[in-house]
Amino acid sequence: MAEQEAKKWGLVIDLDRCSGCQACVTACSMENNIPFTGEDEVAYGRGMHWIRVQRYWTGEYPEVKPDHNPAMCQQCGNAPCEPVCPVFASVHSEEEQINVQVYNRCIGTRYCANNCPYVARTFNWFDYEIPAPMNYYLNPDVTVRRRGVMEKCTF
Repeated sequence: MAEQEAKKWGLVIDLDRCSGCQACVTACSMENNIPFTGEDEVAYGRGMHWIRVQRYWTGEYPEVKPDHNPAMCQQCGNAPCEPVCPVFASVHSEEEQINVQVYNRCIGTRYCANNCPYVARTFNWFDYEIPAPMNYYLNPDVTVRRRGVMEKCTF
């Protein structure tokens, strides 16, 4: 009997259809209970996002147009972010073949963020208040992470 190949998750984004509208960032934030931090925190580099839309300019003047590239965790097979975590909070799930962040283990050293070539990890700086009635919009299947942990995409 032939060996069964391991399955690996993937996410396909049609870059020809990406207009840079940031709807994917908003949808990801809503699905994963990522707080919206506001302009003041973003100015200090404390924005929370698991996807960022990068804008590039292509063409020559005067025919210059913007291109957009949604960037997120690439779920590396041999992820450089995993071996640097001193408490093994960044691990590889053999079952799902994705990189997983174990939030209960994370002590917030941010070594994983320093080693991520895709800048796909975000540090949670605060315990964000979620006023009523917004708390009813939280996804009950996803935990709300505490202050002081690294966060990342797990699609």
